[in-house]
Amino acid sequence: MTGSDDLRDPDALIRRAKRGNPEFDQHFLVDDRVLDRLPGYLPEAADRSHVLEIGGGTGALTDRLLAAAPADGQVTVVERDPDLVGFLREEFADAIESGALTVIGGDALEVDLPKFSASVSNLPYGASSEIAFDLLPRNRPLVLMFQQEFAERMVAGPGEDDYGRLSVSAQHYADVEIVEHVPAEAFDPRPRVDSAVVRCTPREPEYEVADESFFLRFVKALFTQRRKTMRNAVRNTGHISGLETPDAVVDAAEESLMSKRAGTVSPAEFAALAQLARQVDPGVGDRGG
Repeated sequence: MTGSDDLRDPDALIRRAKRGNPEFDQHFLVDDRVLDRLPGYLPEAADRSHVLEIGGGTGALTDRLLAAAPADGQVTVVERDPDLVGFLREEFADAIESGALTVIGGDALEVDLPKFSASVSNLPYGASSEIAFDLLPRNRPLVLMFQQEFAERMVAGPGEDDYGRLSVSAQHYADVEIVEHVPAEAFDPRPRVDSAVVRCTPREPEYEVADESFFLRFVKALFTQRRKTMRNAVRNTGHISGLETPDAVVDAAEESLMSKRAGTVSPAEFAALAQLARQVDPGVGDRGG
């Protein structure tokens, strides 16, 4: 691994790149200490043979990922700002020529992502949720930078104020934990909010889900009525979940569960209720969006 003195200075990269396009809502991470730590947040047993970075920016993190890669490892960077794509290809021409780095120009939600073994990314704030839920089902270790509020919602547990649809959905795919809080002054330009680094370690859920699409849609529906009891939430959201017989689901479920509110229901309880809903209304998986 390259020593820290040999790594590119993030401020110098920004100067050489003449920044990016402000229309892309870019906030470049410039704190060397945070940048140096990010690759090390991958789980110890993670396969580092092909690391994906989404939102390469001016390449400060890219540089650290290349330095941390094994001898025959690869890094792929996706960047949608065409000016920065050109800059990255020029700045890292040697790594590209050697096959250690690939730079893909385009929106991460629109391009075909390569097969990768892990991802370490400072995600663009505006698309962080969509990108995260594109990556999570791929069952790979992830180290992702989010707005702090979003990160806290991802890791929240039942009964906590931040617990919601995002918590259940993220924790369905992985063990999620905040590994570092990052202040706004670590970025240039400085965003209005603080950030946090979330580590996602993939694992199978502790419960069975026969129809993942319906399960996630069902959870989404119930959290639109989080202030209502589960009884009322199930009845009021059939148009979202796709249930045609919500009353039958309520009647078949345990009274103790129906008396709770969504914010106190565990992922396993949501899963069991979704399974029950499919038994009561077998065609539910064919309906809804």
